[in-house]
Amino acid sequence: MKSHTREGGSSEYGLVLWPKSSTLVDVIASGKTRWLACLALGWGLTGILRAQTMTASADGNSFSAALPASPPAETRIFPLSEVKQGLEGVAYTVFQGVSPEPMRVEILGVLKDALGPGEDMILARLHGQKPEYTGVVAGMSGSPVYIDGRLAGALSYRIGQFSKEPIAGITPIEQMLEVRDETISPAAAPITNQAATERQPEIRPMDTPLVFSGFTQDAVQRFGDRFRAMGLTPVAGLGGSDPKASQPEPLLPGSAVSAVLVQGDLSIAGTCTVTYVDASHLLACGHPITQYGPVAMPMTKAAVLATLPSPLNAFKIVNTTETVGAFTEDRSSAIMGRFGVKARMIPVIVDVTSPGNPARTKSYHFEVLDNRGLTPSAMLVSVYQSLQGNNSAAAEMSYRLSGQIAVEGHSPIQLNGIMAQNDLNPAPINAALYVTDRFSKVYGNALDQPTVTSLTLKVEEIPERRTAVIEDARLGRVVAFAGETIEVEATIHPYQAPPRIVRLPVRLPADIAPGSYRILISDGATVDRLLQPTGVVTHTVGLDDTITQVNRLHPNDRVFMTLLDHTAQAVLEGDALPGLPLSMANVLGPLKEAQKMQLTGESVVDLGSVETGYSVAGSRVLTLTVR
Repeated sequence: MKSHTREGGSSEYGLVLWPKSSTLVDVIASGKTRWLACLALGWGLTGILRAQTMTASADGNSFSAALPASPPAETRIFPLSEVKQGLEGVAYTVFQGVSPEPMRVEILGVLKDALGPGEDMILARLHGQKPEYTGVVAGMSGSPVYIDGRLAGALSYRIGQFSKEPIAGITPIEQMLEVRDETISPAAAPITNQAATERQPEIRPMDTPLVFSGFTQDAVQRFGDRFRAMGLTPVAGLGGSDPKASQPEPLLPGSAVSAVLVQGDLSIAGTCTVTYVDASHLLACGHPITQYGPVAMPMTKAAVLATLPSPLNAFKIVNTTETVGAFTEDRSSAIMGRFGVKARMIPVIVDVTSPGNPARTKSYHFEVLDNRGLTPSAMLVSVYQSLQGNNSAAAEMSYRLSGQIAVEGHSPIQLNGIMAQNDLNPAPINAALYVTDRFSKVYGNALDQPTVTSLTLKVEEIPERRTAVIEDARLGRVVAFAGETIEVEATIHPYQAPPRIVRLPVRLPADIAPGSYRILISDGATVDRLLQPTGVVTHTVGLDDTITQVNRLHPNDRVFMTLLDHTAQAVLEGDALPGLPLSMANVLGPLKEAQKMQLTGESVVDLGSVETGYSVAGSRVLTLTVR
């Protein structure tokens, strides 16, 4: 093939070129190549067709007539048995504001048993300028899909992580209506998003954006994995909550709706889309949030500020508004809300006093949902944020805590101690973990579900790291008589400060037998391990006993003096029985064999304690001779 320069009009590859100063019309008019004119005409027609296609796409549908602007007023069902490849439908969701917008749906087929035995999924491709730009969006789950004006199901599952086109799974409406009609089986163990992905790696529920309002990015990053494990996508600052805001627009199929986990000065809410509405119920999501079965979460309207496209995780930026009812069911195919129903919440008050200024107290008032699966995590992150939500928070800050957890019909759980930074966590995390640990011990009781009526917490900030280790200890006398008082002296070494000595006079038991004894000088956690050793099965402990055990836990800001007696000690259902006679130990033998009781060779006798003003750690063992 002969090679030509650009001025010659062609290249060595046979492609026709023309001088830069010439236009396509000039070349055609010159008559150099007849086929070039045909090529130019083809290009022109292609451009016209492309422009027409883009114009149609801008209307949301490039394949058929204009889509209905809103869902049908009357709900009729398109049965799964009639769904087949090639059908066209329309789905509705909110991309911005409160009004649902249509998008074209192309049915690709039905995947048998894709969501479990007997649970089929409809596979579809979305068309339109917005869904093709944003892809499948977190918060879109529940978007209703209509075929021939009849409701077929809800967009609810995404295919793959980085799909180049918006292909989604649809939960058939018949499976969702089972939740409303109560034809469902009793709730089993909760199923997480991870479990769903293990069932079918490339099919997973569309993420539910969980908006943290009033929380820092740090709080969400530290505790977000607890919520991600349930298929929720925690985001901070990209949304808000205004329960007093009026949103007169009614909830329709395609509207955004939110389930509230925390409300008040702090807010956590998950948002998805309404699929079905009648006079007293609505169905949303098309998949579970937690699948705990019966739930109680405030149900609110929501306004979408914007839809953020992302190849990794597109989601809706949402403001929750007025409460209209409560979500009462969280099942495998849908969550169900009831209008006019009020969800029971747990009131929480956290008062934080700044250092050197007791009058400057910042109070946080919020409510946390009452749900075994979500409440401990929601409580943890909320208490942590309350401690971090002021300008006085610092890396070396410590906290003196006091307060209680009120339980209906039972004694309150007492909270007290000093929380400071350690080798594992900063002080705010240790404080939040402490409160949540006490809360969870009672809230997660295996026999009784407590009704927690409130949590009140008073926090005094201390602008230094208040930790200390027990460095040494000694007895005022190493030989004493039963019933006598001796002085115990302990040396504690605070963090980056000189050692200090604490003293405590203790009275020996009057009935103590002569002999050699060990005296334990220790922190509270060491005493707790002696009184409630690990390895004892405590599944039969009821709520009263659990509360008693929690309130017996020793605070961490004191040094304790403990006598280790030679007599046996039994731990029965978590309760320590010191000084157990051998005959009684033999009677309780069957309980030991059933792993409901544990016997130890020494009894723990509490002699007293002294307050230190520090979070204390460590122990020393001394020897005392009783004559």
